Amino acid sequence: MLRFTTAGESHGPALVSILEGMPAGVPLLAADVDTDLARRQQGYGRGRRMQIETDRIEFLSGVRAGETLGSPIAMLIRNSDWKNWLEIMDPAPRDGDAEGPRKRHVTRVRPGHADLTGLLKYDRRDARDILERASARETTARVASGAVCRVLLREVGISVGSHLVHLGGVDAARPVVMPGDINAASDASPLRTLDPVAEAEMITRIDAAKKDGNTLGGICEVVVTGLPVGLGSHVSWDRRLDGRLGQAMLSIPAVKGVEIGLGFETARRTGADVHDEIEAAPGNTRMGHVRRKTNRAGGTEGGMTTGEDLVIRVAMKPISTLMRPLGTVDVATGEAASAVAERSDVTAVPAMGVIAEAMAAFVLADALLEKFGGDSMGELRRNLSAYLSRLDERVG
Repeated sequence: MLRFTTAGESHGPALVSILEGMPAGVPLLAADVDTDLARRQQGYGRGRRMQIETDRIEFLSGVRAGETLGSPIAMLIRNSDWKNWLEIMDPAPRDGDAEGPRKRHVTRVRPGHADLTGLLKYDRRDARDILERASARETTARVASGAVCRVLLREVGISVGSHLVHLGGVDAARPVVMPGDINAASDASPLRTLDPVAEAEMITRIDAAKKDGNTLGGICEVVVTGLPVGLGSHVSWDRRLDGRLGQAMLSIPAVKGVEIGLGFETARRTGADVHDEIEAAPGNTRMGHVRRKTNRAGGTEGGMTTGEDLVIRVAMKPISTLMRPLGTVDVATGEAASAVAERSDVTAVPAMGVIAEAMAAFVLADALLEKFGGDSMGELRRNLSAYLSRLDERVG
């Protein structure tokens, strides 16, 4: 029903995001997208690239007079740094190419990055042909499409937020009562965490890692509220919503783990301490007039939404570019070497939370359209309203 694709290299002229399947009539402004692009650039521990780029989108198609048209939405995000890389990244052949590699060529491949595997797979001599696309800069275009999906979800009362819960060995306490607007609270923090005490220790560890030429990973939690029961399906493996969310999250560069609800902790508990008891909740239409006493499942059962908050935790490994490089092999000579030190961040976990929001928004918007269809926003609303009316009659 809904799909997106991205194109562009980290130091190329621009990134492109194309989103297809969005209904007509969704109110959409460039500012709706630019807000999330700016949020992606936040975070203590980011590198110099964030000082160079101020990401903005230009609509190339699919939007007119502030509304989607139902046709593919194409968005362009220019790379300000392109002017400094033209000689290196020029798509056209240049004098001297036959004599040897261009400047900034990479043969000292980085452990933990796509450099070596991609170089061998695609039969390249210069790992820059790989790392420019494998770079997390590509996620800028993902956030653009995710921001459009967020607007669609918002129009039917669904909100997506995130906050950082772990960084560099320090856990952040999760508030007993979550803020009504999670992003308004987390975005006010330089690390997008809701625990100011943990934040201070995290910043200390980031500073120490930077001094040591090292990097840090962490975990963000995505929380989605306002979902109706029944998005996704139990009938086929590829329609299970939790599986679709897992694939989307693991596609984010450097993400190595995903949990929904208690996640791995469920394997350490008995059934009585894992499953959520159900009780009557008259008036709770989006859940069929019932609710769970707890939300250990994290908002999904049997591959479908329960109507409770969807809670996803996403783990990001430390970035693979270290300023004090690890050992590797120079693929041009076969000799031992130190890995190349590309410009990078000490940590990008706060930004990863925004990217994870975007991927969650895309999967959920796709599931919403799969369930309720509609070529226009009005048709989607009518279909959802009819479904909620049926739920209102089922239990109570």
